[in-house]
Amino acid sequence: MRDLRIVFMGTPDFAVGILDKLIETNMNVVGVITAPDKPAGRGRKLMQSAVKKYALLQDLTILQPSNLKDENFLKELKSLHANLQIIVAFRMLPKVVWEMPEYGTFNLHASLLPDYRGAAPINWAIINGEGKTGVTTFYIDEHIDTGEIIASLEIDTANNETAGTLHDKLMNLGKELVVSTAQLISKGDIKTRVQATVSSAKDAPKLTLENTRIDWTASAEKIDSFIRGMSPYPAAWSMLENGGEQVKVKIYKASVENETHNHEIGAVFAARKTLRIAIKIGFVNIIEIQLPGKRKMEVSALLNGYSFHKNAKLL
Repeated sequence: MRDLRIVFMGTPDFAVGILDKLIETNMNVVGVITAPDKPAGRGRKLMQSAVKKYALLQDLTILQPSNLKDENFLKELKSLHANLQIIVAFRMLPKVVWEMPEYGTFNLHASLLPDYRGAAPINWAIINGEGKTGVTTFYIDEHIDTGEIIASLEIDTANNETAGTLHDKLMNLGKELVVSTAQLISKGDIKTRVQATVSSAKDAPKLTLENTRIDWTASAEKIDSFIRGMSPYPAAWSMLENGGEQVKVKIYKASVENETHNHEIGAVFAARKTLRIAIKIGFVNIIEIQLPGKRKMEVSALLNGYSFHKNAKLL
C-alpha cells in the first residue's frame, strides 16, 4: 500500500461533500486549494468559498492563489509534499501543477464522459432529457475533461429531476467514487482507459444569460426539462411584457399540459391562484417565480399583490 498525501482542489458546495468524505474516511489531506475570497452583496463584503469554510472548520492548510503559475504559490504547493492531487469543481490547471505529484492528479466530473464535458454537466443532462447520467474520475491532461478514465458510476434520473436534486445525488455518488479511486491508487491497482473520440458526444457549456432564456416556441416537454435543468441555479428566465413595461422574471418551478388552443405563444392567463402561459401545443403552469427586486415565491402568493394586464405575455 502507498501512503497517500493528498492535496484537494475545489470551490463550491459540490466539492465540500467530496472533501468531507475524504476526511471522514481518514484520508491524509495535507492541503486544500480554493478560490480567493471575493466581494459579494450590496456591502461588497469578502465572501469565502464553501470549500474554504469547511477547510477552516477542519483546521486544514489552505492556499488561495489568484494565479496558478505564480512562483510563490508553486513553492507553497511543493512544500506540502503531496503525492496525489484530487480536483472537484475547480478551474483548469496548468501542466506545472497537475504534473507535480508522483501519483498524478485526478478529477471528478459529474457526467459519464465523454458526454457532457464542460462547466455545467448536471444542468445539461436534465435539459436534454437524459434518462441516466453519473460521475467519472479521470487523470488530468492538457485539455478540458479529456484525460484517461479511471472509473465511473451510473445513476438513473427521475422524471421530475431538477439540477438541485441531481446535484445532491451526484455529490453522494461522487463521494464513493473519489474514495474508491484514491484507494485504487494507494494499492497501485489502476487500469485506465482512453476516452473515445466521439463526434456525437454532448457538451455542457457554461451557463450564460443567452443560453438560460426560455424558448416559448419549444415543445411542452422541452420547456419543462429546461426549467428543471436550471432550478434552483441559475434559474431559467424570460422577459415579461405587462401593461407596456418589460421586466425580467425567473421561473424555478412549473408543470406542463398538452392542449390544443388558438392563443398566441407566450400569452399570460392569470387566475386567482394560477398562472398559465400559452405554448405551441398546451400551457405551462408556473408554480414558483421571481420578479426583479423580489424574493422567489409561489405564484399563489404573487397573485395576491401583483396584477397582470389582459394582454400580458412572456417573450
